[in-house]
Order: sequence, then C-alpha cells, then structure tokens
Amino acid sequence: MVLPVKRWFALACLASLIPISDERASAADDWKIIKVSGSDYLSVENISHFYGLPAGISASSEKVELETVKNPLEFVSGSREVMINGARSWLCFPVIEHDGKYLVSRTDVAKTIEPLVRPHRVSNVGKVQTVVLDPGHGGYDRGQVSRYGYEKDFALDVARKLRPLLLAKGLRVIMTREGDYFVPLEVRAQIANAARDSIFVSIHFNATNDDPNATGFEIFSFTPRGAPSTSDSAVAPSALGTQPGSTVDAQSMALSACIYHSLLGHLPEYDRGIKRARFAVLRLTKVPAVLIEGGFLTEKGECKLIAQKDWRAKLAHAIGVGIESYRALGIKKQPPLLVADYRKQIKSSPTDFVVQDAELKEADTSLMELVGKSKFLPPPQASSPRASLESAPIVP
Repeated sequence: MVLPVKRWFALACLASLIPISDERASAADDWKIIKVSGSDYLSVENISHFYGLPAGISASSEKVELETVKNPLEFVSGSREVMINGARSWLCFPVIEHDGKYLVSRTDVAKTIEPLVRPHRVSNVGKVQTVVLDPGHGGYDRGQVSRYGYEKDFALDVARKLRPLLLAKGLRVIMTREGDYFVPLEVRAQIANAARDSIFVSIHFNATNDDPNATGFEIFSFTPRGAPSTSDSAVAPSALGTQPGSTVDAQSMALSACIYHSLLGHLPEYDRGIKRARFAVLRLTKVPAVLIEGGFLTEKGECKLIAQKDWRAKLAHAIGVGIESYRALGIKKQPPLLVADYRKQIKSSPTDFVVQDAELKEADTSLMELVGKSKFLPPPQASSPRASLESAPIVP
C-alpha cells in the first residue's frame, strides 16, 4: 500500500514474534503522562516499551511504501489514521509532535490501541450467548437507494442469511425486524439491552453524494466520552458535559476488530477503517455494539455486487466468522485471526461456515416478549419522515 504522509513511524515487528511481558504490560508506573494544552498524552517510545515493540521512524516528504501486515502499529504524524495489524483504524485525536517527541492521546491508548492490539485481554470480552441482528431501516424508511434496490432490503437479506450460520454455532439469535417494517431506533437498542449476554450488530450499506467512486467497508462503535467522532474534527465545548460514555467501550472495539478483519480477509473490498460514531443505536445500547457499512450503493461496481445474492451470502458468512472470532476471545484468551490469516486460510482450506441462502421459517417470538408487540407496528407510510441514524432521543 502506498500512502501520502507527513511522517510515518512504526512500532515494528509482529507482536506474535516478540512476546509481551505480563509484568511490564500491566505495570501502571510504566506510563509517563505528558500534558499538552491540558490534555494527557503518551510518547511513542513509552508505548513501544509497554508493548515490547521496537520503534522505528521513516520520513518522507511525499510517499512511503508500507507492508502493513508486518507491523502491528503504524501512525501518521499529524493525523488520526493508524494501521493496526494490517487494518486501518481511526484515532479520536491526531498524533502530535511536542518537544521532539511523537505523542498519542491517553484516550486513544486506552480506548483504541489497547483493545485493538490485545482484544483477548479486554475484561469480559467474548461473553456472548445472544446475537441481536439489526437490519437497518425498514418500512417507510428505505435507507439508501441504488438502481438495483433499497438498502433496507439488502440489509434484511444479509441478516436472514447470517441467522442460521450463528444458530449452527449454538448462539441464540434475535432479529430487531423480521420483515419490511420500521422499528424505532430506541426500541432496537432496548431489544439488545434486554437480552442476556448479548452483542448488537447493525447491518447497513453506505452512500455518498460527494464521491461517486467511493467504495469499501467500514465499521463503527460508540465514540468515547469527550472525544470527537471520526467524521468530526473536534467536540463542541457545549457538548463536552452532556455526551454519554459507554461501560463496554473496549468490548465494542474488540468486536469491531474481529468482524472487520474477517470482512477484509474474506472479501476484497477497500479498507475504510474501524471508526467511531454516536449513532442512536450505538448510543442507546448498553451491550457491545457495532454498526457495519457493507459497501456503497452509490458506486456502480459495488452496487452491482451488493445486489447479488451470492455476494450477500459471502458478506453474511464473513460477519458470522467475525462474531465467532469475538466469542473465541473469551474462551481461548488468545489473539484473534487477522486479515492476513484469513486470506491464507481461504487459499489453503475451506471455511467451517456453510454459506446458505436461507429464509427465516418463523419469527422469533422472544423478540416480541422483550419489548411488547405493539411497539413493532409500522407507522403510516404516506406521511412518515425518513429516520436518521442519530435521531432517536437520549433515554436514561
């Protein structure tokens, strides 16, 4: 991959080749906090020492070639972009230069880097009995539109294909909607919150009016308190005291990583990254939660793929493998498979997931029991406005 940068610096060598000392990696006094303009930062050297990875800096005024699978951490000075284990992620705050050192925000070390580099060490990670699948939009809310169909229909089809794969692995599966009707965003979150040992996976497809050539996958988890979302450059001062945080932030990031590496490993799509957002279904959900954008309906080639049943079956399969990878974190306590691992597996052996084009035979009545059947009646189609991903109210 060739990327334009100001300056790249990498914590080089595979983590699997350099064992991390448990004593060193857990010692709180290893961290040397540096204050810059009232914010806490950690130096790259400090991070390098903590994870047992030698740091190397390579400078270029134009371009630099990076074989990202050989480096678990690669930063861009002055940017929020970071490559972790061969996949793009986005920090909450840019890397800065200060007094001759490169600094990463303390928030990002704790909330982004740690759960992505060592997801198997996150507390209560992989504890899942129930998967709540949330096909985006529905009913009067068509979502994005391509010449081949509506986002709401594609998302529902992926969820229907994914459900039997998860059931075959012994997981309980709840769908926030079983057909073409709209479920309020806050109700979708309530379904996940009411289920025991659950995770929430919202399935969507992307679109843009700015770049008709935009393609690729991206995945979102909830933005940490006091930090800007990936699409924002800063947090408004008036919002600093009102934004909620999440008690399962690290678990959600670990879930994002497991699913995202599987997506990139199974399907040759552009890597748009692991991102942060305050979408209502993420904000209101109290369990590990992610929102997947499975490609662009506004790009002529990608929208054709999304319209194909076989491709949607592959997408469902990749999500299912990622969910199973997340569950394994709590059992094996070992690092999950990465993009490169999946690609090697695909070349050498068949997958253990069977790709199916299965339809739901009957509705999961437990879903109705969780929140009440009356809440699922679709509103009138003629006068209802299109729902925004962030339009649901904040509830206690």
